[in-house]
Order: sequence, then structure tokens, then C-alpha cells
Amino acid sequence: MTTVLSAQHVNKYFYDPEKFRVLNDVTFEVQKGEFLAIVGKSGCGKSTLLYLLSTMDTDYEGTIEMAGTSLRGRSQDFLSHFRNEHLGFVFQFHFLLPEFSALQNVMLPGLKLGRYSEKDVQERAMEKLRLIGMADFARKPASKLSGGQQQRVAIARALINDPTIIMGDEPTGNLDRANTENVFDIFRDLAGKGQTIITVTHDPDFADKTDRVIEMSDGMIIASHENKV
Repeated sequence: MTTVLSAQHVNKYFYDPEKFRVLNDVTFEVQKGEFLAIVGKSGCGKSTLLYLLSTMDTDYEGTIEMAGTSLRGRSQDFLSHFRNEHLGFVFQFHFLLPEFSALQNVMLPGLKLGRYSEKDVQERAMEKLRLIGMADFARKPASKLSGGQQQRVAIARALINDPTIIMGDEPTGNLDRANTENVFDIFRDLAGKGQTIITVTHDPDFADKTDRVIEMSDGMIIASHENKV
């Protein structure tokens, strides 16, 4: 097994109105191709943890390593490039540009990375749309897609740079049951092909079908168990 993410003794404090420890000695590792769910009640620290893992917040104690790279103390420029290369994000709300087509939305992170020509990025974007069953809607404006279709396009966008990890923050929180199952099935297929996925979720049915569940309470990991899938 290859470890693609390691968090060691991570502590995080908020200082308003007074000093408060929101993450307490969080330590865990994630293996390549693992489909991991982080669960816990609102306010337990799971979204704060995801924010640190995503390199959006750099004010913490401890170490976070991803793809063999220590991320502590790095410049914002370094982290911005690292994020674009190694991380794909799927949020509760899709954050697609409504006037752009599905294809254009998927292409955006690929164009930003600058590793491929525009023609190659377009071909890669079509490949990702095919992968999630949205190729027929490539030219359609995002605003004309249903909520479930928009979230599938958001997954294709997260995949465009072949990231080390896809991070999902309540990726099915805004979807009905049928679309939730669609999104889950896409994630499961991706994990089967070696894609590492970390999701924060309130949905126990979703969490129970992943490879492993980490449960948090009061800023601490209180349980970690593998699911029998």
C-alpha cells in the first residue's frame, strides 16, 4: 500500500472570542485508492480538518504530508500550484460557472495548471465527461443542467488534472436519494481504478458504503473502522 496522505499530531486553534482548540492531536493516514468518509456531529471539527488537508488553511500545529511532500510552512504560491496539481474538490454546491458549458467548466483547472495544450485539455475534459456519463451534455450551459448533472460535471472538473486525492465536502448534501446514489457509484468506480477519495458527510448510508469511516467528536478522532463492502 502507498500512503498518499499523512496527518500527524495536528492541532488547530480558533482565537475569537478566546483561544479554543478545535482539532486535538489528530493523526491518521490515507492509502492510495482508499475511499474514506469523515463523520461526526456539526461542530466536531471535520470540515475544519478537511480545510487543513486541502491546504486552504495553513495555521496549525503538527505535520501534513501529501504525495510525499510536507505542506507545513509553504508559500501561498507553492500551495496554490500544489492544490491544482494534486487535489480535486467536490463541494455540496457545485460552483460551476453558469454561462460556461459543461465542457468549459471541466477544462478550467486543466488550463490553469498549464501542463497541456488547450486542445489536449479539451480532449481530457471530454474523456472525464464520458467517464461520468455526461459527454452528451458537454456543450450545454451549466445553468441548463439539473442539480444531479451539475454535480457530476463538478466531479469531472475535479478529475481533470488526475489529482492525487479528491476531497468532497458534503458532496451529496444537496441531492435527492437517486442522485446521491449516482454520485456514490461514480466515487466507488473511481476508487476501484485507484483514485483516492476523502469525503466529509452527514449521510450515514453514504459513509457505511465507503472503505473506511473516521468518526470525530470535539476535535478528536474517536473511532476509525473499515467497512465490509
